[in-house]
Amino acid sequence: MNSLRRIISGRAKLATLVAGRGEPVVFLHAAVFDHTMWLAQIDDIAATHTAIAYDRRGFGETVAEIEDHSPVADLLAVIDALAPGRPATLVACSQGGKIALDFALAQPSRTRALVLIAPSISGAPEPVYPPAITALLRDVAAAEAARDWDRVSMLKAHLWLDGPLAPNGRVSGELRDMFLQKNAAALRAAPVGASLDVTPAFPRLGEITAPALVIWGDLDFPHIQERSRLLAATTPNAAGHGITGVAHLPSLEQPAEVTGLITRFLATL
Repeated sequence: MNSLRRIISGRAKLATLVAGRGEPVVFLHAAVFDHTMWLAQIDDIAATHTAIAYDRRGFGETVAEIEDHSPVADLLAVIDALAPGRPATLVACSQGGKIALDFALAQPSRTRALVLIAPSISGAPEPVYPPAITALLRDVAAAEAARDWDRVSMLKAHLWLDGPLAPNGRVSGELRDMFLQKNAAALRAAPVGASLDVTPAFPRLGEITAPALVIWGDLDFPHIQERSRLLAATTPNAAGHGITGVAHLPSLEQPAEVTGLITRFLATL
């Protein structure tokens, strides 16, 4: 049975979905969605583990006052509340991956393993974009400057859901409608304050000894695919896996395949 908890961290109440029993697996969402991007995976993982997925500050059902805060501390607060003293496996996408990597470096004893899907990495080199992507990013910046959030969401759907070099509208129907809704809500959310986690992880990837699985889609940004391969090669106990025909959010595009990859990885721990 699923339950919704409110975990206190600083002046935030982090909306947290909990399901199942067993070793903790914590899901961290991308910056263009909320915890619901993991619902298909949670249903299966909860059969053998405690599946935990929370909305970060500024997303979903979490309520937070403005304060400078540490996303790593927020994650630790969730783990401490629901699995006190135990290490957790972190399943994370995009910006959630950045937090997972920062956490693994700051809290190695509380990190059982990592599943990183198209992760951001703090301190990574700035990407060089091909002209077609540069033009799309310029359009996003102009729409943000005009505070045209509906247009920003539509442009981001092309970048992150379809893939920046794939046809606009490649992904349609209910999934696209859901993306537009979730991203529009995040764009309109009240400010939550600055992150206090500023130590770059990129130069320290070799220090992460937890078992890791790095996943990426072949329609994602070229630099994200390259960065994911580099992460898999640089982290001592990591393996990499590319998925064909998906962009930045494989858990939504190919939920069964992603669930299978996570389940098989968990079985090796």
